[in-house]
Amino acid sequence: MKKNFPAAVAITAAVVALVGGASAAGAKELRLSHQWSSKDIRHHMAQMVADEVAAAGVDLEIRIFGSKSLFKPREQYRPLSRGRLDMTVLPLSYAGGQQPAFNLTLMPGLVKNHDHAARLSTSPYMEALEEKMADDDVIVLVHGYLAGGFAGKDKCITKPEDVAGLQTRAAGKAFEQMLAGAGASITSMASSEIYNALQTGILNAANTSSSSFVSYRIYEQVACYTPATEEVALWFMYQPLLMNKSVFEGLNADQQAALLAAAEKAEAFYLEEARKQDAASVAVFEEAGVEIAEMTPEDFAAWRALAHETSYKAFVAEVPGGQALLDMALAVK
Repeated sequence: MKKNFPAAVAITAAVVALVGGASAAGAKELRLSHQWSSKDIRHHMAQMVADEVAAAGVDLEIRIFGSKSLFKPREQYRPLSRGRLDMTVLPLSYAGGQQPAFNLTLMPGLVKNHDHAARLSTSPYMEALEEKMADDDVIVLVHGYLAGGFAGKDKCITKPEDVAGLQTRAAGKAFEQMLAGAGASITSMASSEIYNALQTGILNAANTSSSSFVSYRIYEQVACYTPATEEVALWFMYQPLLMNKSVFEGLNADQQAALLAAAEKAEAFYLEEARKQDAASVAVFEEAGVEIAEMTPEDFAAWRALAHETSYKAFVAEVPGGQALLDMALAVK
């Protein structure tokens, strides 16, 4: 017995390894796509969901394809809705061409601060948007808004007249309408393309999230940065973690529970980190020698008045039921 004991242990270990390998091989894999680098808050949020689900031991794995390696930034919602992609972290306004109501998730001055953003995420307004997503076979796993600001290649941008004559990037139709109303020329692109556009002279101004300004190293290409502050944040964009509804419903109960628990933890992390992004971005730009300009309450009021006459008015005119949806959003205090 003693003589054969090592061989018996080896056989047992091999059987355990084989069974374990079979279990791992049988785990369901979900593909999650996003456009950002591994340093970005949105990747960290997605990675937290993947890690928590893996730790739950429910034979479910989430494989993340970052840096637009699987789908182009603005081409993720359609494959998600058609079941060709399982999950994505996406600025929902990128899908405004398919669902015009989603353009309201990037509306100038609509969100006041991060606490207000959190209240919007649990409001009847958001429920109405989720109903439209459900029509596309899409659900929200993690809600989240990120704030942002402006950057100028040669000058500071704080008030509407500062963008007159500039070639400007804005994320989303509503901001494009407002900036055009201020006299800017618009060039549409994903935030991942801003750096090269500034470098090559295609752009001389841009607005995007505080996180994107840092993760895409925009501080290397601009002279002045106007960040979001606690008092004034004109730019807020809804950027949730979405999942194909049918894929979620096809998971077993343990897998669904693990995914929802992971999403709840990630949502709290996302909100807390989003609060930190604005101040953190200022420190990075200052260290790079970029001038920092702050928007005054009067500047903010001027932008919002312009948005009412351009973006808000156009949304109501173009989107069926747009007035009701806008009123629902404005009702959240």
